[in-house]
Amino acid sequence: MSASSSPVLPTSAFADGPRLLADVGGTNARFALEVAAGHITLVEVLPCADYPSLSAALQAYLALPHIAAAGGQAVRHAVIAIANPVDGDFLSMTNHHWSFSIRAMREECGFTTLDVVNDFTALARALPQLSNEQKHQVGAGTARPNTAIGLIGAGTGLGVSGLIPSHGGWIALQSEGGHVSFAPFNEVEVSILQFAWREYEHVSAERLISGDGLELIYRALADRAGVPAEDLPAAEITRRALAGESQLCDDVIEAFCCMLGTVAGNVAVTLGALGGIYIGGGIVPRLGARFDRSGFRARFERKGRFANYVSQVPTFVITAQYPAFLGASAILSEKLASL
Repeated sequence: MSASSSPVLPTSAFADGPRLLADVGGTNARFALEVAAGHITLVEVLPCADYPSLSAALQAYLALPHIAAAGGQAVRHAVIAIANPVDGDFLSMTNHHWSFSIRAMREECGFTTLDVVNDFTALARALPQLSNEQKHQVGAGTARPNTAIGLIGAGTGLGVSGLIPSHGGWIALQSEGGHVSFAPFNEVEVSILQFAWREYEHVSAERLISGDGLELIYRALADRAGVPAEDLPAAEITRRALAGESQLCDDVIEAFCCMLGTVAGNVAVTLGALGGIYIGGGIVPRLGARFDRSGFRARFERKGRFANYVSQVPTFVITAQYPAFLGASAILSEKLASL
């Protein structure tokens, strides 16, 4: 899969035309067409802030000159993986202002089928399909076959899901585990939590382990050190840390990685995820080798009497560029097969 602006349109191998796949987060909406089983192409990434609604972004994608005709075949079937709970027909995004009726969007866009699922449910379904080149192991541990797999990922928010083996296949969990209450591990994290309480009555894991969380950790650590905090966005905090320009920014990244280790370890023991914990989202892959050097894995294994148990569980960073499309495709294929 790769982004494409080619005017050459692939002809769909599906009798009912190409299928639209969407992966919608709080910052970007990613769209692609599946023109044959596993052949996902014409990927475009549209900033959510540029469009008044998801329907507008979706139709803007379909109207792009090199996509509009899709080889002369209309797009009838679509699936949207979205960073939000999916419960009922009407959705209002947690980390963006978009809200919509699934039924109304299906009619507005002229789809025969429109399935909407949680983005991490879709990402979880992709995990068994990832090659060794599409993931990077951090630390020790060996995955056991036919056991639960956990998934966590930080970006605009904090996504959590998992896979449970069932009758030769997998059941993907619809979890909102990123909104569990944040649990500090040491005095530094206690001080960060106390600072966060000044702004929020309830401090979830997502409040700190996310893009906005990086900025909140930065303000908290600056306050703890008694130094003025600059108005730095998460991307600049990360850049300064990776460039070695700021010890404070590097401390922010270290705190973030360790907190992620705590939550990932919690997911591992909660699910009994002996099949491994996978890390998605937009932040960790950008950290590269800095994440490998961080306290993530050591913190992951700091589970007291269950340290030996958790140390067996491998942790992988997902390096595939658009992995949620793989899971979304599997979900849509199953839905169409059941009709």
